[in-house]
Amino acid sequence: MNVPSSSHAVSASCSGATGRPATREAELVELVDPAGGVTGTATVLDAHEAPGMLHRAFSVFLRRPDGRVLLQQRAAVKTRFPLRWGNTCCGHPVPGEAVAISAGRRLREELDVTAMPLREVGVYVYFAEDPVTGRVEREYDHVLLGDVPADVEVRPDPDEVATLRWVTVDDLLREIEGSPSAYAPWLEGVTRRLAAHLDHQPPFASGASSTSAGPSESSASSAALAITDSSATLPITDSSAALTIADSSAALPIADSSAALTIADSSAALTGTDSSAALTASAPERSGGK
Repeated sequence: MNVPSSSHAVSASCSGATGRPATREAELVELVDPAGGVTGTATVLDAHEAPGMLHRAFSVFLRRPDGRVLLQQRAAVKTRFPLRWGNTCCGHPVPGEAVAISAGRRLREELDVTAMPLREVGVYVYFAEDPVTGRVEREYDHVLLGDVPADVEVRPDPDEVATLRWVTVDDLLREIEGSPSAYAPWLEGVTRRLAAHLDHQPPFASGASSTSAGPSESSASSAALAITDSSATLPITDSSAALTIADSSAALPIADSSAALTIADSSAALTGTDSSAALTASAPERSGGK
């Protein structure tokens, strides 16, 4: 596969090879049920022998401030899908250990990248068989994202990584569609989980803290809230909160009489504790799906 000219590639040096991938076959992985519940343990080797055992795994993406994510070309000595392009780093958490802890350690081992906060952006469950080695992947894969500075130093272990490059998420998805056999079989799935997460996040800003999705409460007088999900519930505790509702089933308990609400769908449900709450209703307006 030719690396696009817009990507920045880094090759791993071949000095210092240790043969560690073979020894990892004896390490334990955590077996899980389809919902992610723990059912036992098995060795890496046994879990990846056909037909495979569903086990916990992680796929990490590192992202620079320009939005590009780091890919690795898997080393030739890998027992599964060698020389295919994958996400920044993959692995299996130690049974009983938090996924982010295991993933941070793996980043240090493979890429010599120091610890940074990793947040889960989705889970991808999949099965794939390597046509060359006959090994299989049957994984409950936690997709993790870590933000790094533009000048982050990455020093890949040649036993694990052949080459590195940075690419935008949109370009990566186009490349996978155009040449799927050049990529690890899980990469499209985990990239789409990442893309779906990023579609619902504000633009990346260096040093910005992440926030989790879920119910919101406004206690500041200038709070402005836009609701686009049918299950949103927002208790309002300040009189000047302004809300725009784009979905018909949003439920809003109002605790102050002067809350102003603009409703874009006539069937939105509102419960008020004061008779003077102001409501402005307009005709439904819907946009086409992506």
